Amino acid sequence: MFILDLTYTAPLTRVDELLGEHVAWLNAQYAAGVFIASGRKEPREGGVILAVGDDRAAIEKITATDPFNVNGVCAYRITEFFATKTAPELAPYQQELPSS
Repeated sequence: MFILDLTYTAPLTRVDELLGEHVAWLNAQYAAGVFIASGRKEPREGGVILAVGDDRAAIEKITATDPFNVNGVCAYRITEFFATKTAPELAPYQQELPSS
């Protein structure tokens, strides 16, 4: 699983101009089963997305297509983690630690 931490690098007026395209991109990733939660940070300095997948390179390719990223209004920090414990509703996303 991945935490995608977006930080705005442009004024909010520019972010707002691209918001519709960004939401359409989010919707496509939800439909593809990659994103399971997302939202804006408070204060409004960026956002957070929870993504599922086993391949960091694939997640990096997806984030590269975000209109916010394409247009240079945000920077991504991608953190991979193993969801070894989840709420019952997230049980399908529970993971085991890889064997060493």
